[in-house]
Amino acid sequence: MRILIVHNLLWAHYKASVFEALQQQVDQQPGLTVHVLQIARNERSRAGMEADAADAPPYHYSYELLFDRYLDDTSPTQRAKALLSRARAYRPDVITLTGYYDPAQLALLFWAKLRGIRVIMQNESTTADHLRTGPKEAFKRWVISLFDGFFCFGSRSAEYLLALNVPARKILLRKNAVDNTTLVRVYEQARLTRSAEQERLRLPSHNFVYVGRLIGVKNIPVLLNAFAQARQQAPGADWGLVLLGDGTDQPALVQQAAALSITDVVSFQPAQPWYRVPAFLALSDVLVLPSQSEPWGLVVNEAMVCGMPVVVSSQCGCVPDLVVDGETGFIFDPANTHQLAQLLTRFMTDQVDREAMRQAALARIAPYAPDVVAREMLAGFKKVTA
Repeated sequence: MRILIVHNLLWAHYKASVFEALQQQVDQQPGLTVHVLQIARNERSRAGMEADAADAPPYHYSYELLFDRYLDDTSPTQRAKALLSRARAYRPDVITLTGYYDPAQLALLFWAKLRGIRVIMQNESTTADHLRTGPKEAFKRWVISLFDGFFCFGSRSAEYLLALNVPARKILLRKNAVDNTTLVRVYEQARLTRSAEQERLRLPSHNFVYVGRLIGVKNIPVLLNAFAQARQQAPGADWGLVLLGDGTDQPALVQQAAALSITDVVSFQPAQPWYRVPAFLALSDVLVLPSQSEPWGLVVNEAMVCGMPVVVSSQCGCVPDLVVDGETGFIFDPANTHQLAQLLTRFMTDQVDREAMRQAALARIAPYAPDVVAREMLAGFKKVTA
């Protein structure tokens, strides 16, 4: 069996670690090969998160980078020609695509169906984000019906497809993973110098941390307001807030922090490549993800792998799978500033057993590892080609 995987961005470590694990498993089974077509190096909106080749962890799997530039700078025609050319040369038995929204990948889907090649779609969308009605939805349902199987980003992603009349037997995977090993190594190393680094960055001894872009959908103004309220409810607590990321909303957020008189305990830090993020998690105690909409929220995986409690918006796709309210962290309504403030206050006033949450987080995230996800993917490839 010849497996061909199409992926959008080379920089995405959470896929690279899975692809490497898949390569290792394929190499142990005669008659199987796998090759990944990485369409572009990155996209402009995530430029600050791109890995620096000088210190980025290496991944070993068979892949080809089609365009060594931003995805935004490639046209559908360019992408379609490159994908079709490589697919013809590789002669796959099964192809994985990243979705139905890219005309270039639609072209590859139709090409494959005409030749009897099985096609699996990777789905990150959820019902809350994308379920609509009308001609566009009808077209979407028809395109989705052409796929032979689906790799989903968790339970909500699977529920979205079921709502589009996808048979349950076609749902082949309901989880994802990050590079657990590298993340933990960097985190534990950074913990050794936590106090000194906190002093250098002028951080309090305890911190909440947000990791991601500073844009509207991430709901950072609510987080700032909630943190300011929590500070009033726990005036003696030595807690701060680290915002790790870049984005168009940063100037307004800086002004908001000043208006709330919390500038001295809110630290804006520039976006980092994924393998440097754990160094900032190590300076913090609790991850907060307040997004109004989030297909999954991989930073929750990253924090839980490091044993951190998480406070996560109910609109994040990972919630049903990873966040057990009161055990691995807390779930809140992203529109309810008071509710978030109360949860932050509980940490700041030592009403939460953070060690118990740490252990629960580690246990909960354990099945979301690259080798586990790769094993389920390989089972899915075999199922659709049987």
